[in-house]
Amino acid sequence: MKVVVDFDVCASNAVCMGIAPQVFEVRDDGYLYVLQEEPPAELHDAVRQAAANCPTGAITLVEDE
Repeated sequence: MKVVVDFDVCASNAVCMGIAPQVFEVRDDGYLYVLQEEPPAELHDAVRQAAANCPTGAITLVEDE
């Protein structure tokens, strides 16, 4: 799985960070950072939940084929 964020749409509201803090972080500068673009399998469920709950729909997941 690869995490892709549309930063033009992202509002940096930290919902994703609350769900998957190992993958997403909103820093003091107010911007979202992706800590792991290709998270390990044990984080996939949390990352899917974070993407599904993103208020702006800025997170896209590219599943491995």
